[in-house]
Amino acid sequence: MRKRALITGATSGIGKEMAKYLHQAGWALVLTGRNERVLKELAAEFGEDTKYIALDLAKRGAAEELYRFCKGMRIDFLVNNAGFGVFGDFLDTKLEEELELIEVNIRSLHILTKLFLRDMVRRDSGVILNVGSIAGFATGPMLSSYYASKNYVVRMTTAIREELRRRRSNVTIGVLCPGPVNTNFNNRAGVNFSVKPADPVYVAHYAINEVMAGKCIIVPSLAVKAGIIAASLCPEPILARIIYHVQKRKER
Repeated sequence: MRKRALITGATSGIGKEMAKYLHQAGWALVLTGRNERVLKELAAEFGEDTKYIALDLAKRGAAEELYRFCKGMRIDFLVNNAGFGVFGDFLDTKLEEELELIEVNIRSLHILTKLFLRDMVRRDSGVILNVGSIAGFATGPMLSSYYASKNYVVRMTTAIREELRRRRSNVTIGVLCPGPVNTNFNNRAGVNFSVKPADPVYVAHYAINEVMAGKCIIVPSLAVKAGIIAASLCPEPILARIIYHVQKRKER
């Protein structure tokens, strides 16, 4: 039986490139995202063994609906890729948008990780890749909710990793932590790139190869690795000031 991967946020960017890469490697796929038209196109391209469901993970109950949709299908690889950012001073950003961000970036990711992880641990096999960010290692003025959400993703993933190690489980979990990637993220957040973004094809392929090899924290470039190390050495107040000025350069 072909192994099957579930990818959230599969209609664009890193998620779409991961879907293409896994399909080429012979995986069966379950795809989800908000754009039903693109999901249909991908399913037609990949073949009848591709399942899809159009969902907005910002809506309460969508994560549970996705899990129910996958009942009866063995999910060997879960990619929690869906996520977005809200740019601006915390006092000025819209509460409704921030709550939707928390629903997608944290709550839905948490639910899907827990539900599918339980299934994987019971059969002692499976892989989960949570998509974090370099933002998960720092504080982020002007993108405060986004940075906070990615800190949650990084810390939860690394904690689960240790718990699985102590169980001697054969289930693997990792977190992808890229810098800027050439996706629709900045358009949705309403900002401009301040540095040259990475190629989503490269990032997608690198992430899948690394998590399959058992890597936990997956950083797809030397520059981003250097940034994470620098952030860990920099006093928090100074780091916040530096990041504020970096983010201000993105303002449209």
